[in-house]
Amino acid sequence: MRNTLSLPRNALCSVTGAQVWEGDGTFEKIIKAAPEQRTEMMSEEERRKRELEKLRECVERCKRCPLHAMRKNVVVGEGSAVAELMMIGEAPGYNEDLQGRPFVGKAGKVLDSLLQSIGLDRASVYICNVLKCRPPKNREPSKHEIAQCTPFLDEQISIIKPRIIATLGNYSMQYIFSKYNIPISKISEIHGSVYKVSTLEGSIFIVPLYHPAVAVYNIKMMDVLLEDFKVIQMIMMNNKNRLISAKKSIK
Repeated sequence: MRNTLSLPRNALCSVTGAQVWEGDGTFEKIIKAAPEQRTEMMSEEERRKRELEKLRECVERCKRCPLHAMRKNVVVGEGSAVAELMMIGEAPGYNEDLQGRPFVGKAGKVLDSLLQSIGLDRASVYICNVLKCRPPKNREPSKHEIAQCTPFLDEQISIIKPRIIATLGNYSMQYIFSKYNIPISKISEIHGSVYKVSTLEGSIFIVPLYHPAVAVYNIKMMDVLLEDFKVIQMIMMNNKNRLISAKKSIK
């Protein structure tokens, strides 16, 4: 089942800096929970971290496509294992291949600024790519490479169980839309839109966005990205408000 949420762009202008979402709320939930609940929540985060580490080891041993022979490092992903927001790019670039981390070049600096604009940072979200190895000369991923690498991405989604998935660029949008049976459109037509899909793990909000690199080559696109990121902020704030309302009704 799929629904498209109606979020008028002019309504987003009412979001103020005083309302920004601070992190994924995990620490706050643990502090306010009963002692036995704290243990359960902490152990869940540790369990996910262990699962992600096992996945990293699998990726490091992977030889499913020729890219493994050309890489310096695999770039699996980084961030919170219990993140509410997962951001998925396309493939590692030169700097990512050197450091083994996603989005550490010029596009990464843009992404950091975009996250900060809605009160988030890398530690509070999870960032990864469709491909875990850099294609030569940063060429576009091939269909074969995507087919061989996306089982790792599927596992990351399964482990982290994000409530929001933001796709960064065409390739991640096309794969995620295909995975959740959403009709594929041009990114120029649907960027900043919200799609709600139902899964066995619950509902997921999917937000297609331009890749942050567009602002590196065209500074005017930064305004577009900033506006689209407010959509993510609105989803997270709505969820936080629902939790507060639920607590008040219990009292």
